[in-house]
Amino acid sequence: MRARSSVVLAALLLTACGAEEHQDIKDWMSEVSKDMHGRVQPIPEIKPFPIVSYDAGDLPEPFDAAKVLPERRSGSGGIQPDFDRPREPLEAYPLESLKMVGVMRKNKVLHALIQVDNTVYQVRPGNHMGQSFGVVTSITDAEVNVKELVQDPTGQTADWVERIATLQLQEQAQPQQKEAKK
Repeated sequence: MRARSSVVLAALLLTACGAEEHQDIKDWMSEVSKDMHGRVQPIPEIKPFPIVSYDAGDLPEPFDAAKVLPERRSGSGGIQPDFDRPREPLEAYPLESLKMVGVMRKNKVLHALIQVDNTVYQVRPGNHMGQSFGVVTSITDAEVNVKELVQDPTGQTADWVERIATLQLQEQAQPQQKEAKK
């Protein structure tokens, strides 16, 4: 009981001491704030936007699979790529990303080893590669020649023109062997 009464007495003393603390600040705050009046700004008027009608019924579908292939425009009846043939794996990559890393002879036919994304593919003349309808025309020990079909670069006609590209053999840097210490 004595312990309780001493705790209550200490609490009362502390409360009494704290009542006068910072009274000068409290007086200043009440004097300064008596002339202040709070005011909330009115909500700004929301202006309606004009209604614009949109009809996409006659526009082409943006996610149509036909958008992936080049547009089939009628030209003067010259050469055109075969859009209906099955695609080969190397046609998914641009020709610039393909790298010739070697050659091998298989049944007396020279095959080139083409690397892309850490995968090596074998190609022989007649295979397709690159995204511009490229066909491998010849393979030597040092290069692969590819004939591509591209639409007229001038854009004036819808004709397809041939373009020759070459992939050079990329020599791998061989690590130098260190001499053994004697």
